[in-house]
Amino acid sequence: MNDRKRRIFGIALSFGSLGLMLLLLAGVFDAGSAAEKESEQPPNFGKRLVLKTLAVHPHDPGAYTQGLIYYGGFLYESTGKYGKSSLRKVDIKTGKVLQNTALKSSYFGEGLERIGDSLYFLTWQEGFCFVFDRETLKFQKSFRYPGEGWGLAYDGTHLILSDGTPKLRFYDPTDFSLKKSVVVTEIDSQNRERKVYDLNELEMVDGELWANLWRTDRIARIDPKSGRVLGWIDCAVFVPEEYREQHKNPDLAERVLNGIAYDKENKKLYLTGKEWSVLYEIQVGWE
Repeated sequence: MNDRKRRIFGIALSFGSLGLMLLLLAGVFDAGSAAEKESEQPPNFGKRLVLKTLAVHPHDPGAYTQGLIYYGGFLYESTGKYGKSSLRKVDIKTGKVLQNTALKSSYFGEGLERIGDSLYFLTWQEGFCFVFDRETLKFQKSFRYPGEGWGLAYDGTHLILSDGTPKLRFYDPTDFSLKKSVVVTEIDSQNRERKVYDLNELEMVDGELWANLWRTDRIARIDPKSGRVLGWIDCAVFVPEEYREQHKNPDLAERVLNGIAYDKENKKLYLTGKEWSVLYEIQVGWE
């Protein structure tokens, strides 16, 4: 790695009797790098990210988690698979499903996001974004979009959609018109820029866009303005032990990390995976 161009700090893992701490240092760009050529620095530039596990809660192992959001003390979750896709309101501590609206069997549910009192729910290959009332989970309206839908996040202006490619699409939530797009890239070990594929579930976290990478145990921290990867979060330690041999057992191939919800007010992160029996509650800090 050429440290004149970029310094990427490593990850320290510390295990305590009361919980698990992940200490991740944000990627810092040296003078002359692409980041410093921008008029604005990426969010949390040069700060250290500290994640500390606070609790482990039960999660419905039948939920093929596609989208996860936090609001008002509850989680809202979208699940996938044909004939099993649903929109749910979930109690965090017990994992109990408090409300549930199923999609028709012809739809494969994907990412989820909230704007005001409306929940936006993507479909995989059907080209629909369904909008539901947050309180009742009743259908309100729908929008069409081209291509696939994977993850969804809201930056305060646009709905950001991932589709498994390196491209993120930014839509106007009022009419789902496409406003812009960015390509997600990172600098590899040989100081070459490369595109990042398989961006899946999305979440805005303190100005950064965090993205699960499908079939991996990593989360990419992305500058949503430029598409640059600011750093990676290695979440392998969170994967339940029975699912850690996914690459050797095709029956477990889909039971991967997928689900990021952020409680901005309390700086808490919730992580889970597809058909996992656990949900992690994590404290987020910047130093």
